[in-house]
Amino acid sequence: MLTLAHFITLGAVLFCIGVAGIFLNRKNVLILLMCIELMLLSVNMNFIAFSRFLDVLDGQVFVFFILTVAAAEAAIGLALLVVLFRNRRSISVEDISDLRG
Repeated sequence: MLTLAHFITLGAVLFCIGVAGIFLNRKNVLILLMCIELMLLSVNMNFIAFSRFLDVLDGQVFVFFILTVAAAEAAIGLALLVVLFRNRRSISVEDISDLRG
């Protein structure tokens, strides 16, 4: 039987993996975006777990809004990466810092 503590622990582990991925990887923008998505999905898991175990629908409504924002963030982020790769032939974080005008 799965309890609320199982879901919270899994969400915390996924969130920590996302944070560690951001701090450990400072070179590839694509991996940074994937770590941000992992953090958002771990928060969504906690929202759904609390919503399910407390028998309210508020958490599930928040998940729809977060997924919408995450999809927009992924689309804009990937579009920026495509433009950066076309101009610089690399998706390194150092190349983004060179674009300051």
